[in-house]
Amino acid sequence: MDVDILVLADRIGVFVFALSGGIAAVRKEMDIFGVIVLAFLPAVGGGTLRDILLDVPVFWLEDNISLMLAAAGGLAAFFFYKFIENFRPLRWADAVGLALFCVTGAQKAAFLEHSFVVVPIMGVMTASAGGLIRDVVANQDPLLLKEDIYATAALLGALVYAVLWFLGVSSPIAFAAGFVAAFVLRALAIVFKLKAPVARL
Repeated sequence: MDVDILVLADRIGVFVFALSGGIAAVRKEMDIFGVIVLAFLPAVGGGTLRDILLDVPVFWLEDNISLMLAAAGGLAAFFFYKFIENFRPLRWADAVGLALFCVTGAQKAAFLEHSFVVVPIMGVMTASAGGLIRDVVANQDPLLLKEDIYATAALLGALVYAVLWFLGVSSPIAFAAGFVAAFVLRALAIVFKLKAPVARL
């Protein structure tokens, strides 16, 4: 059951991150190929890097549905951009993907019996590395490197999962708690424009 949850969450995360990448590409007036390419970067970028570092098969090599969902997210952004944009979903889709990916990354490392230090690192990497690549390719300021609370939310979610996992809490409960923690912090940052502290010159 835990494996099924992990796969399902990965696929949902792939789609919503692909949607956010596709929307960013449409805003940059890219053609349909560019939109799909940019959709793939956040959708599979972080998970690819995670799996390479964990020395396991890259998830989309064994789960081609993830590739189709990434393409579907890009196509949805391309063809239904005006409809989607009316709901201003980019940050919210990104928030859902962030919360899902930080916990799935942490969970995968935990299932492979990595240490308490490695588990949250893999969660943060899964959630934020792909978005960083997306922003760089789209030539926009990376959310990860700004004071906007982003990677901090991923770290919180991954840490909540890791703490509960190593305390012996069941994986589905730890997963749900980590997801809620990451999403709530990111949502609060979006609604109330919360910022992380930065050095002042």
